[in-house]
Amino acid sequence: MNWYAVKAIYLSELARTWRTPLQSIASPVLSTSLYFIVFGAAIGSAMVSIDGISYGAFIIPGLIMLTVLTESTSNASFGIYMPKWSGSIYEVLSAPVSAVEIVLGYVGAAATKSMILGGIILLTARFFVDYSIMHPGWMLLFLLLTCITFSLLGFIIGLLADGFEKLQVVPLMIVTPLAFLGGTFYSISMLPEFWQKVTLFNPVVYLVSGFRWSFYGVSDVNVVVSLSMILLFMLSFLLVIGWIFKTGYKVKV
Repeated sequence: MNWYAVKAIYLSELARTWRTPLQSIASPVLSTSLYFIVFGAAIGSAMVSIDGISYGAFIIPGLIMLTVLTESTSNASFGIYMPKWSGSIYEVLSAPVSAVEIVLGYVGAAATKSMILGGIILLTARFFVDYSIMHPGWMLLFLLLTCITFSLLGFIIGLLADGFEKLQVVPLMIVTPLAFLGGTFYSISMLPEFWQKVTLFNPVVYLVSGFRWSFYGVSDVNVVVSLSMILLFMLSFLLVIGWIFKTGYKVKV
């Protein structure tokens, strides 16, 4: 394992974040804070609690997941697409660096950014509502696995995209709608029975449900199922990335 190469890619990607703190950190934190103000303070004050949890506290895990999903996907896709666009990716591919090391560098940096962002949002939420974390270890595990999994998805998007506009298609048109419909602002038990069954086909439901369980011990689906689904998504994305590097599809000309 060429750890020097992994470290170089990792630190280079992290440095890009610190060069644009307003876009990388401040913007998503501000957007999430507005959700807390509108839904948590304004609307939440007029709503009853859900599963014995105040509405403002109930939406915290969902809002963190919403931000982490979109940011992980966007960061990883942009991080690998830029070398493709500039042509510098061929220098990486011709260097003594394996596909595993490339993925570790780019995906590791994107996941780290999302973890930092999730932590900042968690601290910011304290200014708006009181909350508790019943299982902090599980909370960190769910957050880490989600960051890695959707960074892998973003990495795939960056490899397959052939234009800057296509980098945002999946985060904006697929990931964000699924997050909004995946129990971010409500419990799926509040839906009619038919729509509860339909919602279970939404993969984000399992992520939000498991993450919320780590906070309050309540979930819409079994926590073991949630963890299994995250691992299944991660494995699926790893297999796709392995196939892309093996065949050179959209990577090698």
